[in-house]
Amino acid sequence: MTPFVLACVLSAAILHAGWNAVLRGGGDRLWSMTLMMMSVTAVTAVAAVFVPWPNAASWPYVIASAILHLAYNLSLVWTYRSGDLGQTYPISRGSSPVLVAAGAAVFADEHLDSLSLIGIALVSGGILSLAFQGRRLRADFLPAAFTTGVLIGMYTIVDGIGVRLSGDSLAYSTTMFLLWSMTMPLLYIALRRKPPSYTPTQTIMALAGGIVSIVAYGIVIWAMQYDAMGVVSALRETSVVFAAIIGRIFLGERLTLRRMTSCMAIAIGAICLAH
Repeated sequence: MTPFVLACVLSAAILHAGWNAVLRGGGDRLWSMTLMMMSVTAVTAVAAVFVPWPNAASWPYVIASAILHLAYNLSLVWTYRSGDLGQTYPISRGSSPVLVAAGAAVFADEHLDSLSLIGIALVSGGILSLAFQGRRLRADFLPAAFTTGVLIGMYTIVDGIGVRLSGDSLAYSTTMFLLWSMTMPLLYIALRRKPPSYTPTQTIMALAGGIVSIVAYGIVIWAMQYDAMGVVSALRETSVVFAAIIGRIFLGERLTLRRMTSCMAIAIGAICLAH
Protein backbone atom coordinates (compact mmCIF):
# COMPACT_ATOMS: atom_id res chain seq x y z
CA MET A 1 0.00 0.00 0.00
CA THR A 2 1.35 3.42 -0.94
CA PRO A 3 1.85 6.00 1.82
CA PHE A 4 -0.84 8.23 0.30
CA VAL A 5 -3.51 5.50 0.25
CA LEU A 6 -2.47 4.47 3.77
CA ALA A 7 -2.83 8.03 5.05
CA CYS A 8 -6.25 8.35 3.41
CA VAL A 9 -7.56 5.11 4.93
CA LEU A 10 -6.30 6.04 8.40
CA SER A 11 -7.95 9.46 8.02
CA ALA A 12 -11.17 7.64 7.13
CA ALA A 13 -10.78 5.59 10.32
CA ILE A 14 -10.65 8.76 12.42
CA LEU A 15 -13.70 10.18 10.65
CA HIS A 16 -15.56 6.90 11.08
CA ALA A 17 -14.96 6.83 14.82
CA GLY A 18 -16.19 10.41 15.02
CA TRP A 19 -19.57 9.87 13.38
CA ASN A 20 -20.16 6.67 15.36
CA ALA A 21 -19.57 8.66 18.55
CA VAL A 22 -22.14 11.21 17.35
CA LEU A 23 -24.66 8.40 16.83
CA ARG A 24 -23.84 6.66 20.12
CA GLY A 25 -24.15 9.93 22.03
CA GLY A 26 -27.45 10.96 20.43
CA GLY A 27 -30.67 11.07 22.43
CA ASP A 28 -32.82 9.10 19.94
CA ARG A 29 -30.42 7.07 17.81
CA LEU A 30 -32.98 6.16 15.15
CA TRP A 31 -33.79 9.86 14.67
CA SER A 32 -30.08 10.75 14.71
CA MET A 33 -29.44 8.17 11.99
CA THR A 34 -32.39 9.52 10.00
CA LEU A 35 -31.03 13.07 10.22
CA MET A 36 -27.63 11.81 9.11
CA MET A 37 -29.18 10.13 6.07
CA MET A 38 -31.18 13.26 5.22
CA SER A 39 -27.97 15.26 4.93
CA VAL A 40 -26.40 12.48 2.85
CA THR A 41 -29.39 12.54 0.50
CA ALA A 42 -29.13 16.30 0.05
CA VAL A 43 -25.41 16.26 -0.70
CA THR A 44 -25.43 13.26 -3.02
CA ALA A 45 -28.52 14.47 -4.91
CA VAL A 46 -26.62 17.63 -5.81
CA ALA A 47 -23.45 15.69 -6.60
CA ALA A 48 -25.35 13.30 -8.87
CA VAL A 49 -26.08 16.21 -11.23
CA PHE A 50 -22.36 16.63 -11.91
CA VAL A 51 -21.08 13.06 -11.56
CA PRO A 52 -21.55 10.47 -14.35
CA TRP A 53 -23.42 7.22 -13.78
CA PRO A 54 -21.26 4.19 -12.97
CA ASN A 55 -20.87 1.42 -15.57
CA ALA A 56 -23.91 -0.82 -16.00
CA ALA A 57 -21.96 -3.84 -14.73
CA SER A 58 -21.72 -2.26 -11.27
CA TRP A 59 -25.43 -1.49 -10.83
CA PRO A 60 -26.37 -4.82 -9.20
CA TYR A 61 -23.67 -4.09 -6.62
CA VAL A 62 -24.90 -0.51 -6.13
CA ILE A 63 -28.41 -1.77 -5.38
CA ALA A 64 -27.23 -4.66 -3.19
CA SER A 65 -24.97 -2.32 -1.21
CA ALA A 66 -27.78 0.19 -0.64
CA ILE A 67 -30.00 -2.58 0.78
CA LEU A 68 -27.21 -3.93 2.98
CA HIS A 69 -26.41 -0.44 4.24
CA LEU A 70 -30.04 0.10 5.25
CA ALA A 71 -29.94 -3.16 7.22
CA TYR A 72 -26.63 -2.01 8.71
CA ASN A 73 -28.16 1.31 9.80
CA LEU A 74 -30.93 -0.48 11.69
CA SER A 75 -28.54 -3.00 13.18
CA LEU A 76 -26.19 -0.21 14.30
CA VAL A 77 -29.03 1.60 16.08
CA TRP A 78 -29.93 -1.72 17.77
CA THR A 79 -26.29 -2.26 18.72
CA TYR A 80 -25.80 1.18 20.30
CA ARG A 81 -28.99 0.77 22.31
CA SER A 82 -27.54 -2.39 23.84
CA GLY A 83 -24.15 -1.25 25.19
CA ASP A 84 -21.35 1.29 25.47
CA LEU A 85 -19.49 2.54 22.41
CA GLY A 86 -16.24 1.14 23.84
CA GLN A 87 -17.68 -2.40 23.90
CA THR A 88 -20.21 -2.65 21.07
CA TYR A 89 -18.04 -0.84 18.51
CA PRO A 90 -15.05 -3.26 18.86
CA ILE A 91 -17.24 -6.34 18.43
CA SER A 92 -18.91 -4.93 15.33
CA ARG A 93 -15.73 -3.70 13.74
CA GLY A 94 -13.37 -6.45 14.91
CA SER A 95 -15.33 -9.26 13.34
CA SER A 96 -15.51 -7.67 9.88
CA PRO A 97 -11.86 -7.70 8.59
CA VAL A 98 -11.62 -11.48 8.85
CA LEU A 99 -14.98 -11.85 7.12
CA VAL A 100 -13.91 -9.43 4.38
CA ALA A 101 -10.59 -11.20 3.81
CA ALA A 102 -12.34 -14.59 3.58
CA GLY A 103 -15.10 -13.25 1.36
CA ALA A 104 -12.65 -11.48 -0.94
CA ALA A 105 -10.68 -14.72 -1.34
CA VAL A 106 -13.85 -16.57 -2.38
CA PHE A 107 -15.60 -13.94 -4.50
CA ALA A 108 -12.75 -11.78 -5.82
CA ASP A 109 -9.86 -14.28 -5.88
CA GLU A 110 -7.77 -12.11 -3.55
CA HIS A 111 -4.93 -13.86 -1.74
CA LEU A 112 -2.94 -12.15 1.02
CA ASP A 113 0.68 -12.76 1.98
CA SER A 114 1.70 -13.96 5.45
CA LEU A 115 2.46 -10.50 6.85
CA SER A 116 -0.93 -9.17 5.77
CA LEU A 117 -2.66 -12.15 7.38
CA ILE A 118 -0.73 -11.53 10.61
CA GLY A 119 -1.74 -7.86 10.43
CA ILE A 120 -5.43 -8.74 10.01
CA ALA A 121 -5.21 -11.20 12.93
CA LEU A 122 -3.58 -8.58 15.18
CA VAL A 123 -6.09 -5.88 14.24
CA SER A 124 -9.11 -8.16 14.69
CA GLY A 125 -7.78 -9.75 17.88
CA GLY A 126 -6.90 -6.39 19.38
CA ILE A 127 -10.29 -4.99 18.46
CA LEU A 128 -12.22 -7.92 19.92
CA SER A 129 -10.23 -7.80 23.16
CA LEU A 130 -11.41 -4.23 23.69
CA ALA A 131 -14.90 -5.55 24.35
CA PHE A 132 -13.93 -7.47 27.49
CA GLN A 133 -14.55 -6.19 31.00
CA GLY A 134 -11.86 -7.94 33.03
CA ARG A 135 -12.22 -11.58 32.09
CA ARG A 136 -15.89 -11.30 31.35
CA LEU A 137 -17.78 -10.31 28.24
CA ARG A 138 -21.37 -9.16 28.50
CA ALA A 139 -23.59 -11.35 26.36
CA ASP A 140 -26.64 -9.12 26.01
CA PHE A 141 -25.23 -6.98 23.20
CA LEU A 142 -23.41 -9.76 21.29
CA PRO A 143 -26.23 -10.67 18.85
CA ALA A 144 -26.64 -7.06 17.75
CA ALA A 145 -22.91 -6.38 17.55
CA PHE A 146 -22.10 -9.53 15.57
CA THR A 147 -25.02 -8.95 13.21
CA THR A 148 -23.61 -5.51 12.52
CA GLY A 149 -20.16 -7.02 11.92
CA VAL A 150 -21.53 -9.50 9.39
CA LEU A 151 -23.37 -6.73 7.53
CA ILE A 152 -20.18 -4.64 7.46
CA GLY A 153 -18.32 -7.57 5.93
CA MET A 154 -21.05 -8.12 3.35
CA TYR A 155 -21.35 -4.55 2.13
CA THR A 156 -17.57 -4.10 2.07
CA ILE A 157 -17.13 -7.08 -0.26
CA VAL A 158 -20.03 -5.93 -2.45
CA ASP A 159 -18.57 -2.43 -2.71
CA GLY A 160 -15.04 -3.70 -3.29
CA ILE A 161 -16.20 -5.69 -6.31
CA GLY A 162 -18.69 -3.06 -7.47
CA VAL A 163 -16.25 -0.15 -7.50
CA ARG A 164 -13.81 -2.13 -9.63
CA LEU A 165 -16.56 -2.63 -12.23
CA SER A 166 -17.87 0.94 -12.05
CA GLY A 167 -15.16 2.73 -14.00
CA ASP A 168 -15.30 5.64 -11.54
CA SER A 169 -15.20 5.35 -7.75
CA LEU A 170 -16.89 8.74 -7.26
CA ALA A 171 -19.73 7.75 -9.59
CA TYR A 172 -20.19 4.47 -7.76
CA SER A 173 -20.07 6.05 -4.29
CA THR A 174 -22.44 8.89 -5.16
CA THR A 175 -25.05 6.58 -6.68
CA MET A 176 -24.88 4.05 -3.85
CA PHE A 177 -24.99 6.72 -1.14
CA LEU A 178 -28.00 8.37 -2.77
CA LEU A 179 -30.00 5.13 -3.04
CA TRP A 180 -29.02 4.13 0.50
CA SER A 181 -29.71 7.44 2.21
CA MET A 182 -33.15 7.92 0.63
CA THR A 183 -34.47 4.78 2.30
CA MET A 184 -33.90 5.78 5.92
CA PRO A 185 -36.23 8.81 6.08
CA LEU A 186 -38.89 6.79 4.24
CA LEU A 187 -38.52 3.99 6.78
CA TYR A 188 -38.84 6.46 9.66
CA ILE A 189 -42.08 7.79 8.15
CA ALA A 190 -43.37 4.24 7.61
CA LEU A 191 -42.75 3.47 11.29
CA ARG A 192 -44.86 6.54 12.13
CA ARG A 193 -42.36 7.67 14.69
CA LYS A 194 -42.70 11.15 16.12
CA PRO A 195 -39.39 13.03 15.89
CA PRO A 196 -38.01 13.88 19.33
CA SER A 197 -37.25 17.42 20.43
CA TYR A 198 -33.63 17.97 19.46
CA THR A 199 -31.71 21.13 20.26
CA PRO A 200 -30.20 23.00 17.29
CA THR A 201 -26.79 21.70 18.35
CA GLN A 202 -27.96 18.08 18.39
CA THR A 203 -29.56 18.50 14.97
CA ILE A 204 -26.47 20.11 13.46
CA MET A 205 -24.24 17.41 14.94
CA ALA A 206 -26.38 14.65 13.43
CA LEU A 207 -26.53 16.34 10.02
CA ALA A 208 -22.78 16.90 10.06
CA GLY A 209 -22.25 13.27 11.12
CA GLY A 210 -23.94 12.18 7.91
CA ILE A 211 -21.50 14.17 5.79
CA VAL A 212 -18.55 12.82 7.74
CA SER A 213 -19.83 9.26 7.28
CA ILE A 214 -19.93 9.43 3.48
CA VAL A 215 -16.51 11.08 3.30
CA ALA A 216 -15.09 8.33 5.52
CA TYR A 217 -16.59 5.44 3.60
CA GLY A 218 -16.09 7.11 0.23
CA ILE A 219 -12.35 7.05 0.93
CA VAL A 220 -12.56 3.33 1.73
CA ILE A 221 -14.41 2.58 -1.51
CA TRP A 222 -11.81 4.54 -3.45
CA ALA A 223 -8.95 2.72 -1.69
CA MET A 224 -10.36 -0.72 -2.53
CA GLN A 225 -9.53 -0.03 -6.18
CA TYR A 226 -5.83 -0.05 -5.30
CA ASP A 227 -5.39 -2.67 -2.59
CA ALA A 228 -6.90 -5.89 -1.25
CA MET A 229 -10.29 -5.54 0.42
CA GLY A 230 -9.13 -7.36 3.55
CA VAL A 231 -6.18 -5.01 3.99
CA VAL A 232 -8.26 -1.85 3.50
CA SER A 233 -10.99 -3.18 5.80
CA ALA A 234 -8.52 -4.00 8.60
CA LEU A 235 -6.86 -0.59 8.35
CA ARG A 236 -10.24 1.13 8.45
CA GLU A 237 -11.10 -0.77 11.63
CA THR A 238 -8.19 0.85 13.44
CA SER A 239 -10.94 3.41 14.03
CA VAL A 240 -11.66 1.50 17.27
CA VAL A 241 -8.51 3.05 18.73
CA PHE A 242 -9.90 6.50 18.04
CA ALA A 243 -13.38 5.43 19.21
CA ALA A 244 -11.93 4.31 22.55
CA ILE A 245 -10.27 7.70 22.99
CA ILE A 246 -13.41 9.59 21.92
CA GLY A 247 -15.54 7.44 24.23
CA ARG A 248 -13.23 8.28 27.14
CA ILE A 249 -13.00 12.02 26.50
CA PHE A 250 -16.51 12.88 25.34
CA LEU A 251 -18.77 10.05 26.60
CA GLY A 252 -17.12 9.36 29.96
CA GLU A 253 -16.31 5.72 29.17
CA ARG A 254 -13.37 3.90 30.81
CA LEU A 255 -10.01 3.48 29.07
CA THR A 256 -8.21 0.73 31.00
CA LEU A 257 -4.72 -0.74 30.70
CA ARG A 258 -6.24 -3.70 28.84
CA ARG A 259 -7.79 -1.39 26.28
CA MET A 260 -4.54 0.52 25.80
CA THR A 261 -2.67 -2.78 25.29
CA SER A 262 -5.26 -3.85 22.75
CA CYS A 263 -4.82 -0.55 20.94
CA MET A 264 -1.07 -1.25 20.73
CA ALA A 265 -1.78 -4.65 19.13
CA ILE A 266 -4.02 -2.93 16.60
CA ALA A 267 -1.32 -0.38 15.80
CA ILE A 268 1.26 -3.14 15.25
CA GLY A 269 -1.21 -4.93 13.00
CA ALA A 270 -1.71 -1.75 11.01
CA ILE A 271 2.05 -1.47 10.53
CA CYS A 272 2.10 -5.04 9.17
CA LEU A 273 -0.68 -4.18 6.73
CA ALA A 274 1.10 -1.06 5.53
CA HIS A 275 4.18 -2.97 4.27
